Amino acid sequence: MKGTNLGELEEIVLLVVANLYDMAYGVAIKTEIEEKCQRKITISTVHNVLQRLQEKGFLESRYSEPTKERGGKRKLLFRVTRSGQEALVHSRSMRESLWHGIPDLAFK
Repeated sequence: MKGTNLGELEEIVLLVVANLYDMAYGVAIKTEIEEKCQRKITISTVHNVLQRLQEKGFLESRYSEPTKERGGKRKLLFRVTRSGQEALVHSRSMRESLWHGIPDLAFK
């Protein structure tokens, strides 16, 4: 499938957005990556990857309603598109194929 190859960080961000579903916004994505992947990441890196994935058509975004907790500010929420889902399925399939092809002796 042409155009669906993902870099490691792109794949992680897409998976986190899918996991967070309707609560996927910059800070939540950053926090989830740091907690689940034990990987430090800056918010600007998260935003860069989100923008790149959106340009590729793998994510869509919308603004939430303003909240008092945020001083009337809205969150930019992200959701995985059909193309993003297909890219993740392709990536998973490719990785599983490679894992299943490793001979038993390779890790002995």
